Amino acid sequence: MDFEIVRLDDIDGRAVDSTVVDAASVERIVQKAAETGQRLYIRPAEQDRFAA
Repeated sequence: MDFEIVRLDDIDGRAVDSTVVDAASVERIVQKAAETGQRLYIRPAEQDRFAA
């Protein structure tokens, strides 16, 4: 399963950028964000949006 991870602005919470990763990568990204104080929004990726 893939997830969309959206990085949020520290001041106003607006989306700064986003990426789609596999489930195995989510924990590593969350750990790194926790260490640096980044704010993230994580949701399941829309499968049809990324289909070829």
